[in-house]
Amino acid sequence: RFCLPLVRASFSTMATGEEIPPVLQDSWGDFWLFRFFVNAAGYASIVVPGFLLIQYFKRRNYLETGRGICFPVIKSCVFGSEVKSVYQEDGSLPPRVEPTESSTARQVFKLLFCAAGLQVSYLTWGVLQERVMTRTYGATETDPGEKFKDSQFLVFMNRILAFTVAGLYCALTKQPRHGAPMYKYSFASLSNILSSWCQYEALKYISFPTQVLAKASKVIPVMMMGKLVSRKSYEYWEYLTAALISVGVSMFLLSSAPNRHMSTVTTFSGVVLLAGYIIFDSFTSNWQDALFTYKMSPVQMMFGVNVFSCLFTVGSLLEQGALLESLRFMARHSEFTAHAVLLSVCSACGQLFIFYTINQFGAAVFTIIMTLRQAFAILLSCLIYGHTVTVVGGLGVAVVFMALFLRVYARSRMKKRSKKLPPGETPVQKV
Repeated sequence: RFCLPLVRASFSTMATGEEIPPVLQDSWGDFWLFRFFVNAAGYASIVVPGFLLIQYFKRRNYLETGRGICFPVIKSCVFGSEVKSVYQEDGSLPPRVEPTESSTARQVFKLLFCAAGLQVSYLTWGVLQERVMTRTYGATETDPGEKFKDSQFLVFMNRILAFTVAGLYCALTKQPRHGAPMYKYSFASLSNILSSWCQYEALKYISFPTQVLAKASKVIPVMMMGKLVSRKSYEYWEYLTAALISVGVSMFLLSSAPNRHMSTVTTFSGVVLLAGYIIFDSFTSNWQDALFTYKMSPVQMMFGVNVFSCLFTVGSLLEQGALLESLRFMARHSEFTAHAVLLSVCSACGQLFIFYTINQFGAAVFTIIMTLRQAFAILLSCLIYGHTVTVVGGLGVAVVFMALFLRVYARSRMKKRSKKLPPGETPVQKV
């Protein structure tokens, strides 16, 4: 009973006389907060026994006393090897390969290939994501159809295909010797599937353009946490661009408030889910940075994280009986099956394009491409799904992306300047 006011508050509209948005839940089982705790309980049923086993093997000093067929597996999962990264001591991604005696035309072709691959993969992914989470399947003149509600199954579909692609890539190409204990991937995996789940669920309560802008503005909480927790210092342009992003997002959100529509309603639930996405996603990237201190390639990282993602999601789905229910939904609606498979293909291919682009052209070029992708994603969503954006809202979007491009430009200038600094001097810490 004590949760009933929260449920009502989460789904109440912002003004009286509005049509109730179609996100009202039919039962407790469909309420996002309840689903979150059910999913978390499913993950805990795997994490807790795994944690106890790891502690048991460590206390037994199994690395010294262990023998038998299982020893190599347990050693790899619990202890790994002490080989650290041959890439970088700071735990970042491997240095990109500088082109040697490569023609300008070849480099331009590579850049166009990377840009096209990223744009096609993630624009298609974004359009399908909104289609799957906000529209019905099987609708006819007499039947309104039904919506797919289980975000966790979509996460599972994405991860199992990414796991397969990464596994095949590692098997067919030469990779560094693996040194990290396998269990350490589980932390990044858990936060990754939770962030993805929050992202899918948020689309039930907020529009896709709002979600894209929220992702673009996550630099603000990152800077706040860096200032408060780590006592980091930032350049003036970082504060300026963060302020511009805040202004742009505020303009977009406030401009849509007077003419609120069912598909663009921003609720308390959507805000909480977006906050969850940003928090979990930030943890994932930081934990992966730490894991890169071991000898591994980005594709090995992709494989290790997705191994545990598949384990967590399929375990939770089986415990809830949701796996069979989702498969039945796929059997009833072939269109959904095609969308779910294509969604997973785009996600897996997009990750490979990310690794290749950063390796060939560096993080700055990649950031520019992905920033353009965000702008195109908002435009596509408005054109395909009919989201209305006012003039003020459009200006707000423009301000956000102008600030993002300013950050890329200023950061590249700072990197060039830092290379000219005398030994012993270091540039100010940047986000």
